[in-house]
Amino acid sequence: MSITENKPYETLEVGQKAIVSRIVEERDILLFAEVSGDRNPVHLDEAYAAKTAFKGRIAHGMLTGALISAAIACELPGPGSIYLGQSLTFSKPVKLGDTLRIEIEVLEKLPKNRVRLATRIFNQHDESVVEGEAEVLAPRKPLSIELSTLPPVTIG
Repeated sequence: MSITENKPYETLEVGQKAIVSRIVEERDILLFAEVSGDRNPVHLDEAYAAKTAFKGRIAHGMLTGALISAAIACELPGPGSIYLGQSLTFSKPVKLGDTLRIEIEVLEKLPKNRVRLATRIFNQHDESVVEGEAEVLAPRKPLSIELSTLPPVTIG
């Protein structure tokens, strides 16, 4: 298990950043398809996807959105944050095996503990694949918690 600490509203500063990396694996695509119910063949069927503009399978756009959510929940502002809204623009497809860099940046501190965040994802070629903004309710008090260890999940 790992321990994470949040960044309460009072300690947040404009320009403050958090960066998380993640490799997109087959397992991620299959689990996201199962959880979301999105079984579009462009995500799951290589023969079908090869005939599309993407020339192969791609990750679900909202899988990348979930990676942003995780970065906000676990890194900046961290545990105790409450998502209020998110905009996303998908500029390039994410392929299996891509190494993603998820960046969260404080853009503005708003009244009532709300914070506007830039949410960006770049691939291993430093190309932007997702851009957006989120508004979150930042935690008021410092919190240090142990992240849960998830049980093993079998696919197939």
